[in-house]
Formats: sequence, structure tokens, C-alpha cells
Amino acid sequence: MGRTDAELIADVLSGRAASFEILVERHSPRIFAIARRYARRDSEVEDIVQEVWLKSFQKLATFRGDAPFEHWLARLAVHTCYDFLRAHKRNREWTFSELTEPEQDWLDRVVTSPDEGGESAAAARQLVERLLEDLSPPARLVITLLEIEERSVREIAELTGWSVPLVKVRAFRARAEMKKWLARLARGKYL
Repeated sequence: MGRTDAELIADVLSGRAASFEILVERHSPRIFAIARRYARRDSEVEDIVQEVWLKSFQKLATFRGDAPFEHWLARLAVHTCYDFLRAHKRNREWTFSELTEPEQDWLDRVVTSPDEGGESAAAARQLVERLLEDLSPPARLVITLLEIEERSVREIAELTGWSVPLVKVRAFRARAEMKKWLARLARGKYL
């Protein structure tokens, strides 16, 4: 049986840095999965993951062991992704003409028959990804954690360090921001 995370962390903290490589191998798939939800390009994902591992090595002494190491690491990854979103915020608006044909078809169906627009999940997913890219960093983070990763408000509060009421407020604002983008797209098409 392999060594536990706690044993490996104790080794690293006592000067045997090679034990950190085992932690990296063990937990990298999860960190890559988290990073892929916030960055689209492989190079950005790799940069985020590298930053997470660098920060985790530097801050390893602050790990208290109250919760599993993977939870501490996931929280660090979410914070790093949030920093990435703030640093790489794209203040670019896009118009209806920039949508792909499946996205346009899906939006047409939703606007004309809101109850019947659900058959094209791929186009909807693509449109949601585009909308997420234009949201503010806090909005994108809370929507990703709440709606895509299906985390509870309490889990999001623990991961982000925000209070439960703040998570709820940011989720409400994020949804309103997404509705505003969809309405703007629809107005651009039909006016």
C-alpha cells in the first residue's frame, strides 16, 4: 500500500522534497480538471496547474491536516483559477453575427419557443461557454462551481473563503449577468 498524503507531506516538510513528486502525480488529474473549467487553451491550463503546484509547495507548511490534503489543494486551485480569471478578463463583447450557426439556431428556438429549445444540447453548451467567458471573474467562478460542478453554496463558501450570503448574492448577480447577455444577443438579432 502506498504512503498517505500526510506521510508524504511530513517527508517534504522534513527536507525530502522528492516526496512532493508523488503528491503531484497523485493529485494532478484533479488539478487539471479544475483548471480546464476556467481556461480554454492548453497552455493556460498548464500555467494554472504549474502555479497551483508552485503555491502548494511554498505553502505546504500552512496545511494543518484538519481536512484531507485534496480539499486544501482544491481550494488553492480554485483561488488560483480565480486569480487567473481576474488577470485575463476579456472585456470584449461579441455580437449575434459572431455566433456559430448551431448557436444561432438554438437561440432562435429559445426566443421564439422557449419550451422547445432544449433539443440541441451541444449548441446550448457552446453558447453557455461563450457567455461564461464574458462574465466577470466572480460571476464566472460562482456559476462554474454552482451550476457546472454542482457544488452546494456551503461548499463554494469553503472553497472561496466567501461567506454563504455572499455566495448567494454573487450567484444571483451572475445569473442576472447571463440573462442580460442573452437578452442583448436576442435584441441584436431581432431589432
